[in-house]
Amino acid sequence: MKEIGHFINGKHVPGISGRTSNVYNPATGEVQATVALASDAELRAAVESAKAAQPKWAATNPQRRARVFFKFVELLNRDINELAVLLSSEHGKTVEDSKGDIIRGLEVCEFVCGIPHLQKGEFTEGAGPAIDMYSIRQPVGIGAGITPFNFPGMIPMWMFAPAIACGNAFILKPSERDPSLPIRLAELMIEAGLPAGILNVVNGDKGAVDAILTDPDIGAVSFVGSTPIARYVYGTAAMNGKRAQCFGGAKNHMIIMPDADLDQAVNALMGAGYGSAGERCMAVSVAVPVGEETANRLVEKLIPQIEALKIGPYTDDKADMGPLVTKEAQTRVKGLINSGVEQGAKLLVDGRDFKLQGYEDGYFVGGCLFDHVTPDMDIYKTEIFGPVLSVVRAKNYEDALELPMKHEYGNGVAIYTRDGDAARDFASRINIGMIGINVPIPVPLAYHSFGGWKASSFGDLNQHGTDSIKFWTKTKTITSRWPSGIKSGAEFVMPTMR
Repeated sequence: MKEIGHFINGKHVPGISGRTSNVYNPATGEVQATVALASDAELRAAVESAKAAQPKWAATNPQRRARVFFKFVELLNRDINELAVLLSSEHGKTVEDSKGDIIRGLEVCEFVCGIPHLQKGEFTEGAGPAIDMYSIRQPVGIGAGITPFNFPGMIPMWMFAPAIACGNAFILKPSERDPSLPIRLAELMIEAGLPAGILNVVNGDKGAVDAILTDPDIGAVSFVGSTPIARYVYGTAAMNGKRAQCFGGAKNHMIIMPDADLDQAVNALMGAGYGSAGERCMAVSVAVPVGEETANRLVEKLIPQIEALKIGPYTDDKADMGPLVTKEAQTRVKGLINSGVEQGAKLLVDGRDFKLQGYEDGYFVGGCLFDHVTPDMDIYKTEIFGPVLSVVRAKNYEDALELPMKHEYGNGVAIYTRDGDAARDFASRINIGMIGINVPIPVPLAYHSFGGWKASSFGDLNQHGTDSIKFWTKTKTITSRWPSGIKSGAEFVMPTMR
């Protein structure tokens, strides 16, 4: 059986803690590998490797750092089919979906190829009498990323690409559920010319997370996961003097106005609600049709499409979606579906008993559709992270707007309409971080920033875009005056420029 260790100082390193976790094939339920769970000593070894390598890397000029990412992008394109299959074999999502996962990370790597420009500071000549003032952006030193199972390619690259491009070393702690791809990415970074020790991958569980959060040499931490853990990581990092950006849960709504192109809205809901079996933080899990007529027509169009979903293993290139990632995830999703039925929602399409011949032990759940869901139900309040769409009927636009406004989470939201005034009002008033207008999954492109509001995000700087350069660097401001401009004698008053 395959044994997965760590990647430290440019080398594969077997685990020495004696603790491991199983890695499953979600389509069959079979154990296909074991992954080592790091001890504090193993995490510390990665930090020491990073600490030794980082000063020279920080002193490398930004053009040379950019060249590593130019080459890395080339290698990702070369190997994308192999990488996508590797990702799918442990996650369960379709290969085409895995390619999208990787490409969305690749785009951030393309963005940081512009690091010579992105990391430039500012300069003011003559800020005062014979005084020049300038600011520079320097790396924080060692950064760390704690990433989730659902995007084992994209999210690690969202973190390590800007961090490393800025001159930092990086410790990546990926999910233990699908750990192979992150290690393969580290191998490709070495092939692209990255010095050993700058990118280390340490597999582990909560013990590794706590070791990261308390290590004195790690200066910044990025996290993506559930909101309770995001709060914990953010608070613990702050108590240990680290800057942190932590991204938590979501409950993304799509409002469908009466004037919307309903076929477009239905297609958008199908892809955004059931793609990757709903295991996306930007999945649309709540459809909000405005008016009874809109709701009835929407549901009528959704039912046959959900019933026709093609579900299969990642090896089936005709599949629309695959299984959930673990047995525990399957049990949790089915439990929430049961709660929806018990609390009075109408389950119009029931995928709880879906079975696939030859894959009876796989972690599959068929597409589910609830109607007449209300905000007091668990299926509305909770991020289900499964192929479950809830229809919450709104009487009018204001009632529809109120639903995402009052929800605990504020990650993404969308509106489908032909009315520019309604779309503009919606974008202006909604208290959500990422907004789609006739776009179902409004994940910004790499040169804009990704991040939610409310309980979906902790920290004031988002992922990728220029926010990522600010997060992974510290600003240093220099005020200079040369002898010819210095007055004789001591000055005892507060200096000003008046």
